[in-house]
Amino acid sequence: MLVILGGLPGAGKTTIACALAKQLGAVHVRVDTIEQNIRASIAPSFDVGPAGYVVAYGIARDNLALGNTVVADSVNCLHVTRDAWLSVAKRSVVQAVEVEVICSDKAEHRRRAETRETDVEGLVKPIWDEITRRVYEDWGERPLVVDTAKMGVDELAADLVSKLKLRRKHQTLT
Repeated sequence: MLVILGGLPGAGKTTIACALAKQLGAVHVRVDTIEQNIRASIAPSFDVGPAGYVVAYGIARDNLALGNTVVADSVNCLHVTRDAWLSVAKRSVVQAVEVEVICSDKAEHRRRAETRETDVEGLVKPIWDEITRRVYEDWGERPLVVDTAKMGVDELAADLVSKLKLRRKHQTLT
């Protein structure tokens, strides 16, 4: 299975992705880490463009081919990237589940964005103004929506695991 997480910076994607990967025994593929390591190998000001996502798609495909569940962790703000993740699952002949991570409490979201520290060496997190001005295309009705303002991380991850198991079971039956 490919679990495709997306959401604005500071919403809690990576926190949820790590907890979910741990509970599922899945591989965590994080675009921020890939992009920052590309920058570090070339130049800090290098515009990575789509390279980080393209590398992440390849890493995900390799791990899906090994039979691993993959949790893809990226802002995933454009339809083109979401469709590319779905294409990875289709080519790998695995189920894809899209999960949009939101924080409905804007004051909390802003607090997180402004106070969080980076866990990827050299990665500069976007400031609140950059987050709110970001192009973020509507997901429509495709994804599961996880609101990090409503529940704690462990509870959200456990709830997601339950929903993923139901989807997997439903797909097996159909």
